[in-house]
Formats: sequence, structure tokens, C-alpha cells
Amino acid sequence: MSETPELAPAPAAAAEVFGERLPLAEAYHRSLATDGSTRGFIGPREVPRLWDRHILNCAVIGEVMEAGASIADVGSGAGLPGIPLAIARPDLRITLIEPLLKRSVYLAEVVELLGLDNVTVIRGRAEEKSVRQALGTGVDLVTSRAVAPLGKLAGWSLPLVRVGGAMVAMKGSSVTEELERDAALIRRTGGGRAEILTVGAQHLAEPTTVIRIPRVH
Repeated sequence: MSETPELAPAPAAAAEVFGERLPLAEAYHRSLATDGSTRGFIGPREVPRLWDRHILNCAVIGEVMEAGASIADVGSGAGLPGIPLAIARPDLRITLIEPLLKRSVYLAEVVELLGLDNVTVIRGRAEEKSVRQALGTGVDLVTSRAVAPLGKLAGWSLPLVRVGGAMVAMKGSSVTEELERDAALIRRTGGGRAEILTVGAQHLAEPTTVIRIPRVH
């Protein structure tokens, strides 16, 4: 059987981002390309692009996260960005929040497969009382990727963050327009002055754009 493109060796950037934990990233890549695709979590067209467009571009958001931070990843799906982040940054304590049973089961399987003792999986929605209770007094940061428009996302994310913490959402080129449109909603949910940041430029041909919004009250 010939080698398929999606199971080709990891790019050089992966070794730079994951270091000695590269084998864990490779195992996650293999899981997404096979089991994740078969179970419908990753579209067939995305499989050959898993490293650059999914795994690496998620892992690099750790550049804007302080050491030892507690993280909640809302709408985690197949584990993006939470799993790559947990592999690249084992100092972070990450809770993956996913409402769908089949996805939350997959996440738990991946966490066990990779031995990620810094990751917990919660089945639920960010806005549910049970999820908020599980996170206690709030986490340092809430992450997300392609979950919802910015205003709605802030309404889900900021209540999970302690005052002084922030939401760090992966966004596309329309993030500036989203911020202008939803500024009032963000303020109402406790958000402060937003920063639009670019990360991963030294590793990726297309760096990742994130918006960081602190919770001020």
C-alpha cells in the first residue's frame, strides 16, 4: 500500500513547535487523518492539510499564553485548538468543552491515547450552568476556533473567564469587521479593549490570527 499524502512525515515546523513531544502530535495527526475522518469530524478535503491548517496553526496560539494558565476550549469539536495546544504546552491545564456526545467520546479517547494528563473533557455547552460550575471561579483563558460570530462567542466565553483573564479566539480576515459590529455586545458581557494578534509567523506560511479580549468586570 502506497504512502498517502495525509500520512506523510511531519513538516520541519512541527518539530520546532512540538519539540520532544512531536511523537504525540504525530499520533494525533494520524488519529485525525484516519479515525477522525471516518467518523466525520474532519472533512476529506482537509485531511491532506491537517498539519498546516489545523494542528500547527492551533498549537502556535500558545505564544500568547502565560506559563501554567488554566484554559477552557469551547466547542472543541475534534480537539482544535485544545489538543495541539496541550501537546505543545504541557504546562497549561486545559478543559475541552464539547456538547455533542460522539465528539466528546472521541476527545476522551484521544486524551487517553496520548496520555495527556493536563487535559479534561466536559460534555456540555459553554452557556450551561453545569459547565460554569465545573470551572469553579473561572479560568485564565478561554479559547475557540470557528465556533460562532464574535459577539455571540464573547457571550459564551467571557462568563467562563475570571476577571483579569481573557478570551483568545482564532479568527479569519474578517475579525476587524466582526469587532466593529459586535463591540457593544462584547462590552455588555464584560469585555474590555480587544487586541488582534498574529502568531506563528516563524513557523507557518500563513500565520494564525487571534483576537484577545480581556474580561474587565
